Amino acid sequence: MRKIVRIIQGILLLALAFLPMHPVLAASASEIDRNATAVLQTLYKTTPGAKELASNAKGILIFPNIVKAGFIIGGQYGDGALREEGRTVGYYRSIAASYGLQAGVQSFGYVLLFMDDASLQYLKKSEGWEIGTGPSVVVLDKGFGKSMTTTTMRKGVYAFIFSQKGLMAGIGLQGSKITRITPDE
Repeated sequence: MRKIVRIIQGILLLALAFLPMHPVLAASASEIDRNATAVLQTLYKTTPGAKELASNAKGILIFPNIVKAGFIIGGQYGDGALREEGRTVGYYRSIAASYGLQAGVQSFGYVLLFMDDASLQYLKKSEGWEIGTGPSVVVLDKGFGKSMTTTTMRKGVYAFIFSQKGLMAGIGLQGSKITRITPDE
């Protein structure tokens, strides 16, 4: 059993070595905006159809860097910016906890596209939006552009997860909450 624990610890340390070495906690507003712009440009370049879909969105919530780590019990954390009509109108924090057969460390970005006013207002008026309650979230992959139509992509919230780095494997239960924050300028 000790040998297995040491192997897993080694894997975790190796995964940590490949993650970006910049602080995740308490990012400033300007840093969040700068990173959000860069991540959005990367998404548009690497995922066909994402820019077209985003142009029809009422709001775009961009989390440039979420860090997730766990061994049986896990957690993830990251700050992001909500944009409407190309300008930032608020800042949000995503925090999640998980439990299950899991081990590793990874970082990734994700973007949520709010396609209708009702979904966007739910985010703004809730005191912390828990994914799984409120509007449904549909995760889109790189191949969605082939089947996207303007009539099928008008309502709800669409998510893109990308730029995964590190090593994380497992299955488990996860709870996630997105809350409005006020970062330092």
